[in-house]
Amino acid sequence: MRRLPVVAGALLLLAACSSTSGHGSVVPGSSSARSTPRSTRPVPTSSSKTRPTTSPARTSSPPAPATAEGVLAGMSLRERVGQLLMVDCPTTSVPDATVVAIRQSHVGSVILDGTSTAGMGSTQDVTGRLRALAPRGVGLFIATDQEGGLVQRLQGPGFTRIVSAVEQGGIAPATLQEFALSWAQQLRQAGVNVNLAPVLDTVPAGFGSNPPIGDLDRQYGSTPAAVTAHGMAVVRGMTAAGIDVTVKHFPGLGRTRGNTDLSSGVTDYVTTRDDPYLAPFRAAIAAHVPFVMMSTAIYARLDPGTPAAFSPTIVTGLLRHQLGFGGLVISDDLGNAAQVRGLSVGRRAVQFVAAGGDVVLTVDATQAATMTGALVARAQSDPTFRQQVDAAALLVLQAKQARGLLG
Repeated sequence: MRRLPVVAGALLLLAACSSTSGHGSVVPGSSSARSTPRSTRPVPTSSSKTRPTTSPARTSSPPAPATAEGVLAGMSLRERVGQLLMVDCPTTSVPDATVVAIRQSHVGSVILDGTSTAGMGSTQDVTGRLRALAPRGVGLFIATDQEGGLVQRLQGPGFTRIVSAVEQGGIAPATLQEFALSWAQQLRQAGVNVNLAPVLDTVPAGFGSNPPIGDLDRQYGSTPAAVTAHGMAVVRGMTAAGIDVTVKHFPGLGRTRGNTDLSSGVTDYVTTRDDPYLAPFRAAIAAHVPFVMMSTAIYARLDPGTPAAFSPTIVTGLLRHQLGFGGLVISDDLGNAAQVRGLSVGRRAVQFVAAGGDVVLTVDATQAATMTGALVARAQSDPTFRQQVDAAALLVLQAKQARGLLG
């Protein structure tokens, strides 16, 4: 996604993390209902006098919790398709386009995009309005980019100012994990449940200009080992606070000369199926991260000519089969990114799902109707694609069930 610069120079106050109060989740206890013993009194006959008796108190079992399978079974095709989209919502308001996308296109996820310095209260107002728009029984994934440095969408009172990933790479992993826990607690308090971070791309030392990652100080280090150590510290801290992380941008943007948001034809000429630069992603997959974001760059040695997000070879073959990822595959921006402008809006969504993707991300909420319409049309005409849609929708709902967003 396009990365907009924010006011530079502000640094993380390390002491802020120790003063931030966390909000731990309370696991409700369960109690067994006690039923009244059935009476052993003889049943009266018609010739005997009877006195009114009190019937045993009836106990009712609590309703069974909603399951992803049960919710999916009750959904129309259009509702299922809607779960496969994440659309834009500004960090400071809820525009009509986002409202229409959720209510009419049944969109199941939103991304708070653009940088806000309005603080915690303003963000809570926005996320509260979004939750109120969700259909009954199926909550929204509400995401944002809270990396640090030039990419920290939520700022202002209540949010720690986070240093760049380059600076985070100089913090001991154990300490960084504690900081990430605090940052994630702030996200939860704000009503956000998904962070589109951390970045696990590695920019080699001496590589030169790398517009999407290195030029913006978004890398934790210049070796896969350094990126793994610090990226996984962020993963552990965020996860401990109940935030679903999204590692990105698979299979890596650290060795490209262009930014896919701003340029077309961006190509990586070095990454292979057994590349050592995949190590951070391998570690994240082994830790069962819930989301992996696909790059839209082209990888000449993996699938020449095809952006990774549209490549079954990369999404299904490499990520799913070879590396064993079982969570949600989300795209990088398919709405305004220059890399994908050669395809129609509907075609972008269809090709991503056909490649094995689950959540189509667009930073233009007005595209929701076009994207969902194209997905529905393809599913109605192609039984194999319909199976892919159903499988992806189920995976989304299972992830929501795990986060308590169903029922």
